[in-house]
Amino acid sequence: MSIKITKFLLPFEDQKTHGLFFYHEEKSPDSSSLAVFTHGYTSHKASILSWASRLCEEGMPVVLFDLPGHFLGNYSEVHHFETFTQKAESLFKESVDYVFQHESMQDKRPSDTNLVLGGHSLGALLSLRASRDNFYDQFQKLHMVCVGFGLPPKGVTHIFNSAFYKSTLNLRAELISKAIGPEAMFPWINEQKQEMDLTQKSVYLLTGQDDLVVGKNGAEEMRDLLKEHQNEVELEKPTKLSHHLPELAAPHIKKHLKDLGFFSSKN
Repeated sequence: MSIKITKFLLPFEDQKTHGLFFYHEEKSPDSSSLAVFTHGYTSHKASILSWASRLCEEGMPVVLFDLPGHFLGNYSEVHHFETFTQKAESLFKESVDYVFQHESMQDKRPSDTNLVLGGHSLGALLSLRASRDNFYDQFQKLHMVCVGFGLPPKGVTHIFNSAFYKSTLNLRAELISKAIGPEAMFPWINEQKQEMDLTQKSVYLLTGQDDLVVGKNGAEEMRDLLKEHQNEVELEKPTKLSHHLPELAAPHIKKHLKDLGFFSSKN
């Protein structure tokens, strides 16, 4: 297998975060697609490494990047919560810009490219927020892949508020900048989901039936909300895809994009 990986840095305020660009030497030159993904809260890009590997095997170039302030990925700091919530989504655009400047992509143009943006959990939310930028209008097609993403249940105690989850999060909270700690991040995530104003987008929701964070009907609630805003939404719920194992999403994402023709060459 001839997959090459290029390391690069993404600017974020006075800091930098890390990215990896995956490219198949034989197949990618003929690919008409590109994917950019990021990880979930307190995690890092290696948690979704399998996504890049599976897609790049089919020839699709892929970028994975670390969110700033997430120490498992790098030691960059976020000094202000508002900086993260207002600017982290721009890292998708920065990643796309990097790819089209890469020597392997010199013959490719956005107008001839199908672009996939997505992520796991918080990464999924940020990808949806990013997609609102008219920067993406220049691409032939834009498609969103959101794993482990749904609305919180109503009328019951969500796992985020349970004593069990809070106890397990104590350690994880030490792995992120204090400015984006759970006490600030969880209410913001919930608010952004409830007030989702995305329109006219193509979205793939993938959530395991055993995902306790999304909950029993959280993915369906999110699907319905997105559809209310005239988005085209497909929901898949495999039996086994718990929230802490996003790597298991890889074969489902691969099949989904294959069925949509994203692995066809430009020739």
